Amino acid sequence: MKGVKEQALKLLEEAYRYHLEGNLDKAVELYRRSIELYPTPEAWTFLGWAYSMRGNLEGAVEACKRAIELDPEYGNPYNDIGFYLIEMGKLDEALSWLEKAKKAKRYASPHLPYVNAAKVYLLKGELFKALDELNRALRIKPGYLPALIMKHQVLGMLN
Repeated sequence: MKGVKEQALKLLEEAYRYHLEGNLDKAVELYRRSIELYPTPEAWTFLGWAYSMRGNLEGAVEACKRAIELDPEYGNPYNDIGFYLIEMGKLDEALSWLEKAKKAKRYASPHLPYVNAAKVYLLKGELFKALDELNRALRIKPGYLPALIMKHQVLGMLN
């Protein structure tokens, strides 16, 4: 089994390289092959990201839900679902997924669901809630430029 897992992880790494180069067709093919060999939450999440970049937001959400089935403690797919739902205009639904992302135990970027929640509140015109989310993001990752920029925009809107 160890050899299969290693092979799947190599495919995942190769898919990610193609993804970053913008070759989404090849990336999707390799993500799927990786998943067929040894499904991981990371492979499902990255497949969802590739789907989203192709405009398939429903497929992206479904891929992230598969990631969550494999590892409910992995935060990335919760945040990604929230982001995709924002893109789909489903703001309240997005907030519920972002709240789950905030509680995830395994998450390399725990500041991101706060930034995305701030986007939701900004779109809803709830500026003080947006500001609160941005402050929380900046406590987790001080100096995070997108949060700082958005915070200054919100502060400007409040003046």
